[in-house]
Amino acid sequence: MEQINVVSDELASVSLQIENTEEDLRTTKKDLQAAEERIVAREKLLESRVRLMYTDGAVSYLDVLLSSTSFTDFLTRADSLKTIVDQDQHLLDEHKADKQLVVDKKAELDVQYAEAKSLYAQKKQRKSQLNEKEAEKQVLLASYDAKIEESEELTQEQEDVLMQIASKRSALLQEKNKLREQQAAAAAKAKAAAAARAKAAAKAPTRVSSDSSSEVTYSSGNGIFSRPVSGGRISSPFGPRTHPITGVVGKMHAGVDFAVPQGTSVHAASGGIVIMAEWYSGYGYTVIVDHGGGLWTLYGHLREGGFKVSKGDTVSKGDTIAESGNTGNSTGPHLHFEVRDNGTAVNPMNYL
Repeated sequence: MEQINVVSDELASVSLQIENTEEDLRTTKKDLQAAEERIVAREKLLESRVRLMYTDGAVSYLDVLLSSTSFTDFLTRADSLKTIVDQDQHLLDEHKADKQLVVDKKAELDVQYAEAKSLYAQKKQRKSQLNEKEAEKQVLLASYDAKIEESEELTQEQEDVLMQIASKRSALLQEKNKLREQQAAAAAKAKAAAAARAKAAAKAPTRVSSDSSSEVTYSSGNGIFSRPVSGGRISSPFGPRTHPITGVVGKMHAGVDFAVPQGTSVHAASGGIVIMAEWYSGYGYTVIVDHGGGLWTLYGHLREGGFKVSKGDTVSKGDTIAESGNTGNSTGPHLHFEVRDNGTAVNPMNYL
């Protein structure tokens, strides 16, 4: 950018010099044209003067003076003769000066034309340099954008830790669910036994039917997740990112980025239990929902103060769980959405 500014300043300076030179050229052309017009007009006057002298013959200025009838007439004639002589001399001097002016202005035009030609060449060179620098800038910007995109992802170590935390919380949740199921089954069994005893005590025919195989689940139903945000284009898809300049395949993008304004409502893709609602490393404020069957969804870069759920909450499909933001390693407001199958990132588009 500094180099672009330097070349831009030089280009602006050359452009100003071109404007000044072209203005000087126009002025010189006008002066030259005016001098040439004066020369043409004066030449006609001189031709007429010479023609009169030829037709009338040579006139002796001394004879004119001596033919005076009085002293006053003498002075008048002397003054008239002086005016004629001065006018002739002035006419010749102006004619000579204008002819020299024409020569000078033509030489000046040649210099100014050469200067303008040089300035236009300089301008072309600066413009070429500016185009090169601008192209270089675009390459650098694309390169830095690629690096910024990569920096939005977690390091392998950070991802491993995240998966360990989520796995432990999911396992704990499963244990709690299993305990709830056992307690529910025991309660159902006790209730059935009590009903059986009551019927036996009443000596009534007893036929007990109990089903202790019920499970507390929160699966995704038909397995299809709903879109976590309404609207918003996909700014970065799932899969390895390709460098925009070199075409080199780089780091894996573990999810899908939805470009949405900050504060956009984020919805649970399906029913489940929240196992994380906190800041986590490069993902910033993050929510993870466990949908059962080893399926999790992750929502990253959420707005500070935008949580609508807490760890342990049960959510239904479509519930608002947070607001999108720009926290963590993020350079613009968007939602990072992941689907994890037993901890492994899978393409969310196959589930939406």
